[in-house]
Amino acid sequence: MSIMRPRIDRRHPERFAECQRAVEDEIINIIGDAQEAGWDRDEILSAIVEVADRMGLALGANTLRSVETELGRLRKRKNI
Repeated sequence: MSIMRPRIDRRHPERFAECQRAVEDEIINIIGDAQEAGWDRDEILSAIVEVADRMGLALGANTLRSVETELGRLRKRKNI
């Protein structure tokens, strides 16, 4: 797998589109491999969306836990 490195700053308005282009070829390869294995295109795409959604939710949960942990530390330091 060879995904292009970002060429623009994270705050640049085109960064998201660049990331999409960077991962698109690999996603196409995954779809092709899954079809060769016997999966139908609609279920492959649905599975990719579901996995991405779960990963996004997990990332959000991890971020929330990190914030809660840090807030707990601050409370202990200030005896709140």
